[in-house]
This record gives sequence, C-alpha cells and structure tokens, in this order.
Amino acid sequence: MPSVKTFLAALTLALPSLLAVMPALATESAVPGSQVVSGALTLSGGGAKPMPPGAKVGGGGLTIGNAGPSDDRLVSVESPAAGRVELHEMTMENDVMRMRKLDGIPVPAGQTVTLAGNGLHLMFMDVVKPFRQGDAIPLTLHFQNAGAVAYTLPVGTLAAQ
Repeated sequence: MPSVKTFLAALTLALPSLLAVMPALATESAVPGSQVVSGALTLSGGGAKPMPPGAKVGGGGLTIGNAGPSDDRLVSVESPAAGRVELHEMTMENDVMRMRKLDGIPVPAGQTVTLAGNGLHLMFMDVVKPFRQGDAIPLTLHFQNAGAVAYTLPVGTLAAQ
C-alpha cells in the first residue's frame, strides 16, 4: 500500500497538469446558451431553430463580445451534429436576398458581434439528425488569436431569433 508521502508526491507531480487542463474545461457551457468566457472573448445567447424531418441544413447564431485591446477573428466552427459548419452572411441587394459563405468573421476589440438569422450566421451542413426543440448542439469555435472555445447552442422554437 502506498504511503502518504508517495501519494502526496504523486499529487504534487500531477497537479500542474490538472491545472493546465482546467481553463479548457471551464470554457465549456454547462447550460446551452449560457455565457462562456475565454480570455477577452465572451460567448453568449443565441440558438438554432428546429428543422423539419429529413432536413440536412440548419442555421443558428450566438453573440461574441471582445473586451480585449486586440481584434480577433472567428475563422471556423466545428460540431459533431453536422458534417461541417459554415460562416455565412445574408444581405439584401436590389430587393434580392443573397447569402454567401465567409472565410471568417472579424471580432473587433471592444465590440460585440451578433450572429443571427438575418445577417451573419452559422450554417450547419450535412446535419446528422435534424435539430429538435430542446436539443443542445455542441460547438467548437476557432478564433485566430483566442484559439478553440467550446460552446453549447440551444435549439429553440421556430419563432425564436
């Protein structure tokens, strides 16, 4: 049986590794849509709409605040709920609504960027299972400076957003 000294020595060696992992664990949102702070960035709110049965494409969004002194950029998003997640922008041009894929979304220092249905938003492509009200969609958002941030997006009602 290991002695108390051996146990304390092992704990002392393991503690730095455990503490190094803690910030990453703290960035995950336990409650879908709850606020997540990672460095200067704050992710909050948002959601996705339920999808009809058989649908393979869905949309969603959230709010990203940057309280830091430096600009950042959302460069990509991943989710096990979809084959891929794209960053999109919807605009009106000559009374015609246009949607285009973006290669990133700037998050300027001291500002907040909202991704929602009519403007900047997330597009879930090749969805594994259509989103239903009450579902939670795990996301990993990749930022140019802040790195990877985990967030959970709630699926609301059709009237939401």
